[in-house]
Amino acid sequence: QNSMVLSAAIFITLIGLIMYLHFVKIDQESLLVIGSLGIQVTSSYASGKESTTFIEMSQVKDVVINEAIHMQKVIYYLCILLRDPGDPHGVSEVVPLFQSSKPRLDCLIEVYKSCQEILEQRKTAPQSS
Repeated sequence: QNSMVLSAAIFITLIGLIMYLHFVKIDQESLLVIGSLGIQVTSSYASGKESTTFIEMSQVKDVVINEAIHMQKVIYYLCILLRDPGDPHGVSEVVPLFQSSKPRLDCLIEVYKSCQEILEQRKTAPQSS
């Protein structure tokens, strides 16, 4: 009887570990910004699974560095602000980036500057219809 309970506990622990590695544990996050198309955010999990999200550039209002206070620390993170279709000056959604890797502020600033350069090029480029 005790060996069955122990075997069941080990089995449940293994299943839980596999699910954690497949659905929760993110090894790598990447951001690809193409001014004429959009922004692609990819998360690679420990199991090898990848999750990709694409945001069309017409939906992007801006990219900002936001800050949050967690316990006794200030945490900085990069966010994409999405346009509100009903209000041209409004923001409909805030999409946080790099939630698992939590890069330092100096790294976020480099990514932010690169994103702003691409967004500025898009704003100054003549719009084709």
